[in-house]
Amino acid sequence: MNSLNIGGLEVRLPIIQGGMGVGISLSGLASAVANEGGIGVISSVGVGMNESNYANNFRDSNRIGLIKEIRKARTKTKGILGVNIMLALTDFDEILKISVDEKIDVVFMGAGLPLKIPSSILQQNDENTKTKFVPKVSSARAAKLIFQYWSNKYQRIPDAVVVEGPKAGGHLGFKKKDLNDPKFNIFNLIKETIPEIDKFEQQYGIEIPVIAAGGIYTGKDIYEIMQAGAKGVKMGTRFVTTNECDAAMSFKKNYLSCKKEEDIAIIDSPVGLPGRVIRNNFVNQILNGAKKPIKCPWKCIKTCNYKEAPFCIALALINSAKGHFSEGFSFAGTNAYLADKIQTVKETFSELILEYDSLTYMKTIEKSLQFSNKSVA
Repeated sequence: MNSLNIGGLEVRLPIIQGGMGVGISLSGLASAVANEGGIGVISSVGVGMNESNYANNFRDSNRIGLIKEIRKARTKTKGILGVNIMLALTDFDEILKISVDEKIDVVFMGAGLPLKIPSSILQQNDENTKTKFVPKVSSARAAKLIFQYWSNKYQRIPDAVVVEGPKAGGHLGFKKKDLNDPKFNIFNLIKETIPEIDKFEQQYGIEIPVIAAGGIYTGKDIYEIMQAGAKGVKMGTRFVTTNECDAAMSFKKNYLSCKKEEDIAIIDSPVGLPGRVIRNNFVNQILNGAKKPIKCPWKCIKTCNYKEAPFCIALALINSAKGHFSEGFSFAGTNAYLADKIQTVKETFSELILEYDSLTYMKTIEKSLQFSNKSVA
């Protein structure tokens, strides 16, 4: 695999671990991925869930929790670390500032369009410890809008862009009816986005990698999407069933109990987006119209109408991260049913690289044979 260049930051392997909240990807998983040469990502969503005062003070707990997790990860790795932040978070600006203050290598921004980033945060970036900014989008149009806005407003552009297709886990940036529409598959999205980003590469004279996400699980998947033009991949689901994943062991085993595609369902999340989850009794109740009592201590997501929501998404995810599935569920990508064992991050990387390299070798041999046959003819 070729290395990945994000704004001058050289990533040895073009594999980014998806930032999975709540409590799924923290310092443990992120540092392990960074040690293997990829980018390990801490999710800022509900990052303070293990703080003693979390139930009474979400905001302060998340602030303290994020600082702790970044610093803890730094003690475990000299590799590249990122923080994933949802723009829909009520405290987005604060979480973003903390990430930059803590000199995180990369900030990934999703669940919205990052059009109004505080100028002070962009300006405070020291050249020696410059944080890279990478938006996550679901269309070429969204990518173009963000890059054009940043160029006009800030006289700079993001350092890369992640294009996430409809096969991802968690909250999805698509309408329900479009999730299985072939025109929205990740290959088409990548091919549509690259020409838009090329224009900004030419304007600024820099490399801006387009990174693919959503449904990428094997080394074969990585090879095929890179043949379509992606410079890197972002993978979440594949790293859940690792020893280093920060979720409870029962959360990981829940993935192993998922045996077929039908074990994965789409729900309507209280935040106003469809979400992909692994089926269980709680999910079936929600799908059948059940409503769970909500006592919202703090509106953590801007778009959540907690007065009408059938359940609290934050509480459901906290419960599942701790292994309490009677009142929660696991977010998961479409390929979660392929998980058949729990192994180390190192073993996962070895499998991905072996699959990728084997396919690369086979394709090289095929091309060589085709060339030989043409020469003989």
